[in-house]
Amino acid sequence: MYNSSILKIKIFTLLRICAVFLTLATFSIPAFSQEKHEESAEKPFEPSEVILEHIADSHSLHVWNTTAIPLPVILYTDKGLEVFSSSHFEHGHADYTGKYYTYRLVEDKVKIVGANNILADSATVWKWNSSLIDFSITRNVASMWMGMIVLLVIFFSVSSAYKKRSGKAPKGLQSFMEPLILFVRDDIARPNIGYKYQRFMPLLLTVFFFIWVNNLIGLVPFFPGGANLTGNIAVTLVLSVITLIVVNLNGNKHYWAHIFIPADVPVWIWPLWWVIELVGIISKPFALMIRLFANITAGHIIVLSLISLIFVFKSMGIAPVSVAFVIFMDVLELLVAALQAFIFTLLTALFIGGAIEEHHH
Repeated sequence: MYNSSILKIKIFTLLRICAVFLTLATFSIPAFSQEKHEESAEKPFEPSEVILEHIADSHSLHVWNTTAIPLPVILYTDKGLEVFSSSHFEHGHADYTGKYYTYRLVEDKVKIVGANNILADSATVWKWNSSLIDFSITRNVASMWMGMIVLLVIFFSVSSAYKKRSGKAPKGLQSFMEPLILFVRDDIARPNIGYKYQRFMPLLLTVFFFIWVNNLIGLVPFFPGGANLTGNIAVTLVLSVITLIVVNLNGNKHYWAHIFIPADVPVWIWPLWWVIELVGIISKPFALMIRLFANITAGHIIVLSLISLIFVFKSMGIAPVSVAFVIFMDVLELLVAALQAFIFTLLTALFIGGAIEEHHH
């Protein structure tokens, strides 16, 4: 009797968990089914287009089906500043004539429409264009701000709790955050940096929780989640550059002597040694950037590909298999979200520790 009731409770709990995951998985389906059915009912489904659209940045926040929240478009042109709502583009189906130019949204990129319908791209890192510099608030920027607000609320609440409950056992959110903070301190900072770890704790805590929280927000398949922030190469680039700057600015004389005046290396090999060491300085943060970007983006692509199978085969018979694998991947992505935050923080601490390590005779 007792065992039977426990079994019923466990089965009921399992059913509820499955129901929640199935509900979350179905949130993505309307977004796939709305691919211009009105224009052409016979147009073949292109999974690559849909997947790339979902993992890319956007000028609006998708809420549900065709409902989206437009974001501000901020453009600096050679004639002046222009600010307007992305709703004027009507999801890329209409041009907008501003004060100075006419603009068009092509694959979520704002372009100037010139004479004879010639399009001028906005400036990028690789191709500069002073006529159009895009400072728009995109979905990734909005998601980043959202993550920052979450972090500020959490840490101000925890800080206030420590002040009010000084000398007492942690309680509530404080009791959840304290083991995580101690984990970063005792298992990441201390072993890899040494006795100077306290100086770098703010950086390591910020990097760890920023990556983890934004990874989790990206896993939420409905508003306000769904942004691929940490799968954006620009975001991981900035994080890795911060690591590069901190490591090399804090490098002691032994660190730089090892690079430029190695004691155990013949002088005639020094030029080659310098090249190897300088490549190593750049490759370390580069590896951080690519690792985070590739793992997060790959996870999103796999989940979207599995959902796409339903529309590729045009059969609901494939749906149970597809949804089952999506659920499995979502659970795996929860682990990856924390694991990538841990790896990035661990390697950052390791690089800092190597730069400030005292010389051993």
